[in-house]
Amino acid sequence: MSVLAPEHLAQLLEDQREVVRSVWLEAASAELRGRTSRGELEREQDELYDALVAGLRSGATDLYSGAFDSLRGILADLSTARARLGFTPRETAVAIFALKEGLYQVTSASAAQLAPLLRLVDDLGLFTFETFAATREGIIAEQSEQLLELSTPVVKLWDGIVAVPLVGTLDSARTQVVMEKLLSTLVETGSEHAIIDIAGVPAVDTQVAQHLLKTVVAARLMGAECTISGIRPQIAQTIVALGIEFGDIRTRASLADALVDALRVDRRAAGQGGSTAVGTGA
Repeated sequence: MSVLAPEHLAQLLEDQREVVRSVWLEAASAELRGRTSRGELEREQDELYDALVAGLRSGATDLYSGAFDSLRGILADLSTARARLGFTPRETAVAIFALKEGLYQVTSASAAQLAPLLRLVDDLGLFTFETFAATREGIIAEQSEQLLELSTPVVKLWDGIVAVPLVGTLDSARTQVVMEKLLSTLVETGSEHAIIDIAGVPAVDTQVAQHLLKTVVAARLMGAECTISGIRPQIAQTIVALGIEFGDIRTRASLADALVDALRVDRRAAGQGGSTAVGTGA
């Protein structure tokens, strides 16, 4: 027997709607195991079924043709919602593949005649899985960015002095976050001193040093002086061995030392300002 034309497949789905829908609903419910209500699942399947029939009536069996725009949109929304609600890839895709269980109950047509429709259901499942995966990747990227921000706090230590205690590996993405948060904090607080503490950075290589230097230069452009603190003996030896030059950037062994140094600079500047004012008044 030859395969059925799309229009005939659409009519067959309409004629066998109750049987196909009932079996599909039971199969999907068994897979989802109460993760969604039966009423909600039935509503979603009704939308998908109607869009599938409408596309077939247009003479199409290619999921990516214009006839199935509505169906792809429904699937994309469903997959995205499932991903954000914490469903597994299997639960999301198998709920679509379960439609085949209903199609196998159509006794008036052979599997060979239903071949275009069965392939279309396979495409539906794959499209669902791909959309689900893309959404999950987006969620992971968002969470990674949020974690980056949480792991790079900028704290105010004293009037005019802020610090960035770094913990963990410093890469390009994290450096950008550090730089943005530090610069915005300098503007908000009007601070003139910034301390970048690397006591929690496991290792310093040429790349990490470059990232630190970029951050210091950016802070200086905002009118703030920068001190790099937390340089342990092992890190100092590594810096010397690699020939890394920090130039005229202040470095201190600990955050406490860097804070004391910044306070001294502030007092010195205040004293000079007072002397100048007295001299002018005289």
